Amino acid sequence: MKKTPVNLNHKTVLVTGSPGFIGANLVLRLLQEMNGGMIISLDNMNDYYDPGLKEYRLRLIEEAAETVPVCHRFIKGNIADKALMDRIFREYHPDIVVHLAAQAGVRYSIDHPDSYIESNIIGFYNILEACRSWPVEHLVYASSSSVYGGNRKIPFSTEDMTDAPVSLYAATKKSDELLAHAYSKLYSIPSTGLRFFTVYGPAGRPDMFYYSAADTLTRGGTIRIFNYGDCQRDFTYIDDITEGILRVMQGAPERSTGEDGLPVPPCALYNIGGGHPVPLMTFVAVLQEELVNAGVLPEDYDFEAHRELVGMQPGDVPVTYADTRALEDDYGYRPSTEIRSGLRAFARWYRTYHG
Repeated sequence: MKKTPVNLNHKTVLVTGSPGFIGANLVLRLLQEMNGGMIISLDNMNDYYDPGLKEYRLRLIEEAAETVPVCHRFIKGNIADKALMDRIFREYHPDIVVHLAAQAGVRYSIDHPDSYIESNIIGFYNILEACRSWPVEHLVYASSSSVYGGNRKIPFSTEDMTDAPVSLYAATKKSDELLAHAYSKLYSIPSTGLRFFTVYGPAGRPDMFYYSAADTLTRGGTIRIFNYGDCQRDFTYIDDITEGILRVMQGAPERSTGEDGLPVPPCALYNIGGGHPVPLMTFVAVLQEELVNAGVLPEDYDFEAHRELVGMQPGDVPVTYADTRALEDDYGYRPSTEIRSGLRAFARWYRTYHG
């Protein structure tokens, strides 16, 4: 059943993880869409990757906010700081919370587990507690396709079992979904979890393969292609992600009572993915072509000499593939950006940003 959109104008929206990759793009989109109200951005600006990129995104947000009738306020802080989260909710009373702040990265979680427990578990708990103490209309939070682990059934559906994570990162994201369900049941907090599938695009995360590959190739280094290239990923362009979030924000799960007379937890889960898994070697070939077309690399660049096929890394899975029918049924939206146009936009941005 399609949901009736809620008007975001004159709402107070808290976006954690802005100016991260997804968070910054969402805030920029909200500044375009809203005709009033307030957007509060929160991030600790850590050095998991170059803070200069986050500062660049924050400048884009601040410049955009100067020309629109929406008040934007950036707060530098850590979601693991419970007193800070309580103060923000007490002071601003956000109507809608979009929780995107997290310690990302599958491989990084193997050697840095503490960061994931602090941010993804304690930080999310603090968000839920704040939503309980200062009730919100809707909590939208980022989960991940990683929760599907080594599922052999494809495409991945939110109806599938997700009890066998293959990385600590995936385990923390699954834990967030369970915590959100419990708080939704106990305190009737409308919450929606979004399982993102391999997000890419301009001003993305430098630790993601497409970005790190561009960096490596421009330095004349050798890129490593895992599982000997025998991987498929459901790549999702950043604009498709922000459109999906925007639509979900406007349609919170409804509170209702079950047949047993008890409240039904107003919570939901959706995949946001391209719905078309792309072979990794195809993705690499298109990326190389677009880096050449954008002038990032010379036309005679010897790609064969700058790539190495290696085995699977711990925590990785061979295939990701999103079933997005629920998103289409409930919100009338299905991601549609093709890989070539998305990588072309990235390559052109990369040329501009890195000179």
